[in-house]
Amino acid sequence: MRSRPNTLEQGYDPYQLLRVYTYYRVLLGCLLLLIFESDVLTNLLGSEHDTLFFYSCWGYTGLNVLLLVGLWRNRQPPSLKQRFVAVAFDICAITLMMFASGGATSGLGYLMIVSVAAAGMLLPAQLAIFMAALATLALIGESIAHHAITGIDTKSLFAAGSLGALIFITAFAFQYVTGKIRRSTAELKAQAEHVAHLQKLARLIVERMRTGIIVLNKRDEIELVNDAAQSFLGINAHPELNLTLDKLPAIQEPLERWRKTRDPQLGSTVVNAAAGSASELKISLANLELGKDEDTLVFIEDNRAIAQQAQQLKLASLGRLTASIAHEVRNPLSAISHASQLLGESPDINPADARLLEIIGHQTQRVNQIIENILQVSRRSPASPTTIELNEFMNEFLANDCEHNSSIALRSDTPEVYVQFDPSQLQQILSNLISNALRYTRADSQGRPVTIELGIESRRDTPFLKVIDNGPGIAAENRRHIFEPFFTTESSGSGLGLFICKELCEANQAFIDYLCDEEQPSCFTIQFAHPDKVQK
Repeated sequence: MRSRPNTLEQGYDPYQLLRVYTYYRVLLGCLLLLIFESDVLTNLLGSEHDTLFFYSCWGYTGLNVLLLVGLWRNRQPPSLKQRFVAVAFDICAITLMMFASGGATSGLGYLMIVSVAAAGMLLPAQLAIFMAALATLALIGESIAHHAITGIDTKSLFAAGSLGALIFITAFAFQYVTGKIRRSTAELKAQAEHVAHLQKLARLIVERMRTGIIVLNKRDEIELVNDAAQSFLGINAHPELNLTLDKLPAIQEPLERWRKTRDPQLGSTVVNAAAGSASELKISLANLELGKDEDTLVFIEDNRAIAQQAQQLKLASLGRLTASIAHEVRNPLSAISHASQLLGESPDINPADARLLEIIGHQTQRVNQIIENILQVSRRSPASPTTIELNEFMNEFLANDCEHNSSIALRSDTPEVYVQFDPSQLQQILSNLISNALRYTRADSQGRPVTIELGIESRRDTPFLKVIDNGPGIAAENRRHIFEPFFTTESSGSGLGLFICKELCEANQAFIDYLCDEEQPSCFTIQFAHPDKVQK
């Protein structure tokens, strides 16, 4: 079967084996020549045909030297045919030298055991046994020829037969041991490849995880940091930058506290993502014991997602209750509004009462708007995202759906920005954000006080949209609450506008955040999901 040799050849290097075997053959030839030329064993080596021994030994050594040079120059694995010829050549050369030295009783025949053992390592099972048979036939044939020519007694035939039996035993033993070694080596190689594949897969998974991961060794040197951690911390962990822990104050302080006490409760800390940002990061710490070394594993999560999950559980039941209450309030509110309108049509009403009726009408409209917002949140239909090119979408939106387009500047450094989003919900979000931005711009603003910026974040390759105004911004103590329902700093506000924006963004697998710095005094950023990775 053709598959058997291929299977046995897996997991070992025939080039290295043949090269080592050729070293042995060259040394053996040189040693035999040295002994022959020094006349140390004149009664053994070449004792009957010294000329035949001399040329056989020189030819054997010279050809092996040429083979060794060829192996050094061409480092390709030798073919099966080359290995077969190399072992067969050894058997023939040893047979000639043995014949020239007096036959099987000279002891040179035992060198064939090494050749047959090498055949067990270099050749498949069938060919290795064939080599053992060839060596045995060569021994017996040499003994018969020697007996016919010199007429020496038949003891050499018995010695040749015994040596042939030993050669067969060696062939079977080496074939069995070598087969096990080859299979074990092949299994180890397959396991090593599998482990390497798992390591590559694990590294790829870590790089693609949304949870930030940092591994610190006992010297606080950063061994690993994934893309999510770099994005959360706003760093660039290029290998040439030699990033150290002292450059990460958001992690250094909670890590030092945790190491002092080893308190499990201190292993999870919430810190600010960056100066001027309303977002927070949850830092979780754990020991990573690898043999004698003890590394520290740092998990970084966007605390907004965790808070949103907890909030969704509360709002799920609260939303149904609030919607039910709002629906019940709507009927008596309509009656109050209708009654105030009828009363306002009375000719006998005095100016003071007319002012009170005006207040009643204004407040009923405000309550009705709050009810509409509540019902809109509770009855929100699922998002139907489609592919949108933001540059084209924003131009159409500003031209057709925005009343204050003369106060808005559109800026984009990318000609095509594609997102997956529900168009009607994106219009609702933009209307709310632009309305807020125009409301808080400075009164002395010149030109276009509101800027809408489009682009693609280079680190994550994800689209973004920013609504920037030149207003005073949101107070630091209020930034963490602006996306909560019913939170407002105005007496006339419902506190649901930004909450609805956040809910609509989440429905389209995007998130909204508020940023404030010197370059962007007040900025709401929508970070869209990658258009090719949106879960539908």
